[in-house]
Formats: sequence, C-alpha cells, structure tokens
Amino acid sequence: MATGKDIYQKALTRKGQAYIEGTLAPKDDPNWNGPWDCAELCSWAVYQVANLIYGCTNDHASPAHADAYSGAWKIDAESKGIIIPVQKAAGIPGAMVLRAPSAALGGHIVVSDGNGGTIEAKGKNWGVVQDTLDNRRWDYGILVPGIDYTSPEDVPVAPPDYVIYRYTNPMMVAKKIGEIQQALTGVGFGTKGIDDIFGVNTRNAVIDFQKANGLTVDGEVGKDTAAALGITLP
Repeated sequence: MATGKDIYQKALTRKGQAYIEGTLAPKDDPNWNGPWDCAELCSWAVYQVANLIYGCTNDHASPAHADAYSGAWKIDAESKGIIIPVQKAAGIPGAMVLRAPSAALGGHIVVSDGNGGTIEAKGKNWGVVQDTLDNRRWDYGILVPGIDYTSPEDVPVAPPDYVIYRYTNPMMVAKKIGEIQQALTGVGFGTKGIDDIFGVNTRNAVIDFQKANGLTVDGEVGKDTAAALGITLP
C-alpha cells in the first residue's frame, strides 16, 4: 500500500522546479519536471504513488488531462476524504494542508513533511520549495483514503501573528482594507471603489496582483502580498 511518506518523498523530488499558476501536470507522467502549481504537485504525487486521481475538477478524467485545483481538494475532502486538524496533519508525512479558496477562487495546498514543514509549489517567485506551516493561515489537514499514514503526536503550528485580510462571510471591514484597496488601485489593480470592505472585487484584484507579481495566488493579503503592496499588517 502507498504511504504518506511515499507522497512526501515523491513531491520532494520536484524541489527547485518552476511554478506557473493554472498549469496542468500529466498525473501519469513520472518524468514530468514542471511547471507546477500547488494543487498539481499534490495530485501528481498522489497519482504517482497510489495510481489514484484525487483533488481534480474531474476525478474520472484521464490522468493525463485531470486538472487539479485547491477547490477540488476541498470538495474531495468533504465528500470522500478524511479531514483532520492542522496540528495533526503537521505531524503526518504526506498529509495535505489546505487554505481553502473563497467563492471558487484562490486557495493554496501543501504537502506536510511530518515535522511542521512543507514541500509546496508556492508561487512563481519561489517555485517548488520547502517551507513551514507556522505563522501562516490554514483551514484543515486532509488524508486521502487508501493511503497508509503514520499517526505520531500532533505538532503544534503557530498561528499568524498578524491579521490576514480575505473574503469571508460576513465580509471583513477595516480601515486597513481601505489602504489595501488604495494600494491595489495605485498599481493598476482596481477594486471598484475604496470602501474598507473586503468583498469579491477586492479579492479578485488581490488575485490578479498576486498572479502579476509571482506571489502565492490565494486571494488573501498576508505578509508576502502586504509587503509587495507596501502595506504593514497589524
């Protein structure tokens, strides 16, 4: 049986390779060397070790054409997967850790190394890198059915020590969001008004800004996106 460690080790072999948002990686190609995006790396690694299409917009598509997406990982996790707390996933090699998309856009997913770290296709500026789960926003961990995972002690994951601005229900309202909207508009990514509300238009402008600047395309204003905008987060 394929193991979580197998998934992690397979993804790790692609460290240093390039990132392109929205790219398609043939899941059945063991020699594929990029480019990647976050979900493609995760779904490719699962298929390579378990011959299973998972986290794709159509899990019944041919492996060469199945399109992975963080939102599809969310759907599969909720319908047929195993959702676990982030701190548990942090201690399990090969578990996935998800930052779910908002209103079908954005999101991010990584592979846990079992020690509080990750292997992930982070963004154009980074490519495929090892990073940490600490001080970043996550929703939950995911285990894929049919994979043999270890069950060690939970690994504490430090939450962000700053506010992350994002699209929520109810929507976030803050003066800082107005600063973000002004900064986005000032560099050509209009939010259709400066109203201090993080709505869909602001989320879409953030995504476009992230794509244009090689950032993690999650639609959220965390430390990297804020720094690129010249914004200080509280």
